[in-house]
Amino acid sequence: MNRKVIILVCSGGMSTSLLAMKMIQVAEEKKVHVDIFAVPMSDAVEFANEKNGDILLVAPQIRYMLTVFKKKLSTKAIPITVIPMRDYGLMDGKKVLDFAEELIRSNNELKNRTLK
Repeated sequence: MNRKVIILVCSGGMSTSLLAMKMIQVAEEKKVHVDIFAVPMSDAVEFANEKNGDILLVAPQIRYMLTVFKKKLSTKAIPITVIPMRDYGLMDGKKVLDFAEELIRSNNELKNRTLK
C-alpha cells in the first residue's frame, strides 16, 4: 500500500506542527500509512511538489491563501482545502486525519472514474 502524504500549512508551520504530531499519533494507533508534514506557507507549493503530496490542508488563519495554492498546484489535481476551524482550534488530530483521509479517498475515486 502506498503511503499517503498529508501536508499541513500555516503562517510559519508552528501551529500545524502540534496538529501534525497529534495526527501522527492517531495514524500510528489506527495503523494508517501516512506521512504528515507541517510547513510554512512560504514553502507549501515547493514542498507539495517535492513530496508529491496527496492533500494540502490550510490552517484557518491563512484561508486567504487557498486560491493561490489551488492555482499554483492546479496540475497536481489534489484536494486543497481549509482545515475545519473547530477541529483546528481543538487540535483534534483524529478528526483532521479522518477529514484528510476522506478527501483523499474521494479524490482518488473521482480520478479513477475519469480514467475509465
